[in-house]
Amino acid sequence: MDVLYFAWVRERVGRPKDKLETDAETVRDLVNELREKEERYAAAFADLDALRVAVDQELTDFDAPLKNAREVAFFPPMTGG
Repeated sequence: MDVLYFAWVRERVGRPKDKLETDAETVRDLVNELREKEERYAAAFADLDALRVAVDQELTDFDAPLKNAREVAFFPPMTGG
């Protein structure tokens, strides 16, 4: 699975994406795995209210299932202007 990071999430993690194998059943499970990976991931995912997520390019929530997902993207909320 490709895990993509955008904006300040990318800055905190220190890379634009990871390719991982996971047994996570939901996005929240994946986040918990990432938090345990390294301190920089824990910092990036410390406040889930400050993040949005998309699974296979569709906006969703952190309880979304990951079965057969190919891509998960994390990014801050977008604002218009």
